[in-house]
Amino acid sequence: MAARLACSLRPEPLKRYLIQFAHDHLDFRLQEIKSIVSLLGCPAVLKDSDLKNGSPFMELHLSNERDARAIMKRTVLSKRLYELWADGPTLTDVCQKLKELPREQTEPYTREDSSFCIVVDSFNKKISSAEKIKRIEYLTEYNTMFRGRINLKSPDNAFHLLEYYHHDSKSAETPEKVYLGRWISDGQRGIVKDYHLQNRCFIANTSMDACLSLIMANLAQVKENDLVLDPFVGSGSLLVASAHFGAYVMGTDIDYMLLHAKARPSRANQKARSVEESVYNNLKQYGLETKYLDILVADASQDMWREACKFDAIITDPPYGIREAAARIVSKQDIQVATVEGSPHYPQRCQYQLGDIFKDLLKFAAQHLSLGGRLVYWLPTYKPDYSESSIPQHPCLQLESNCEQSLNSTISRRLITMVKVQECQNVYSEETSTTVNNINNFRNNYFKALQQKSNVKQNGTL
Repeated sequence: MAARLACSLRPEPLKRYLIQFAHDHLDFRLQEIKSIVSLLGCPAVLKDSDLKNGSPFMELHLSNERDARAIMKRTVLSKRLYELWADGPTLTDVCQKLKELPREQTEPYTREDSSFCIVVDSFNKKISSAEKIKRIEYLTEYNTMFRGRINLKSPDNAFHLLEYYHHDSKSAETPEKVYLGRWISDGQRGIVKDYHLQNRCFIANTSMDACLSLIMANLAQVKENDLVLDPFVGSGSLLVASAHFGAYVMGTDIDYMLLHAKARPSRANQKARSVEESVYNNLKQYGLETKYLDILVADASQDMWREACKFDAIITDPPYGIREAAARIVSKQDIQVATVEGSPHYPQRCQYQLGDIFKDLLKFAAQHLSLGGRLVYWLPTYKPDYSESSIPQHPCLQLESNCEQSLNSTISRRLITMVKVQECQNVYSEETSTTVNNINNFRNNYFKALQQKSNVKQNGTL
């Protein structure tokens, strides 16, 4: 079903474009594009029904090529974008539709004084070089519009013939859809490699990988001169991604040892952390140190900010209590005095329940996000217990998107995006302002699922 995302006061006729997604994080692709289109404010219609059956191709309608290039300068889940000239179930149908195109659309790119190349690509089926050449010859013989010089290395215009084969147990003989488009721009897949954690100065056990960090920044609509906070900052992967898009960044974390490079190393064969390992040096590594504001040792359960302090986006991956402990400073009413070697011991920290983490996070976002600002965070879920009601809710925050990353057959995590739609009002009491359901049991369910998997393996080997 096509979805209209933006309206123009003086609508221009929309042109057909085709986006080719990377086969990566499938559930995030559409939401990333929607968020970027909304951020840019350009009129667009997305034919999201094209993505059924796992197709990497989606038609979208845009006003002009400028908007198309602007989208591709942000997206990390898209490989390429084309001006769509023709599509159909067979190459013959595509050739026939090419003949019906108005000359004013094709003439600027097929003149005799220009050069071109034709690239054949397929999805779900490998095509030999000989078969590709046959398709190119058929296309150029059927359509005399391609009058320019052939230049395979640096053509003025590149045309891509794309074939999508439906995925099945048996390899399909005929494509489900064939597209012919003029190449416009590549996406930002290259920066994922540039920001790879393997080359990062400072990492922790739960550092977010580069691709997901950049996706989160896009879902948060981070832009130049925004102020972005990560309240569970860790090694600062999300701040690096936000700074890449021009935001000023800061973070907090309760782990003093990690932030001061005194914690146990996360890299194999590394005996001790270097004093150079810091969030600041992570940003400096990529020339982004001017976007660094500060990192504070702080407890996320305690709101230490002035009421007037506002952030454009809050992006975070809270601890689940699995790979990293979820801790908070003990409050007076919760303190339990223990006896150690005959003397009373007053613990400084206690376990931070998962439900309390998200309750505090949403409350904090509702108070300290700018109106229209976005909260993007990961929510761990136990699949058998998951329902839409499991997503934490707050009256001031509206759910924008919910994308699932499946980790195994029973465990997944969901990337939740919320938009602040109204300022906090005193009518909402602390008890009723945030709704959190079925979250505190996640840790027990996680280990129960691991135990069941281990038992199945043991029984299989007996």
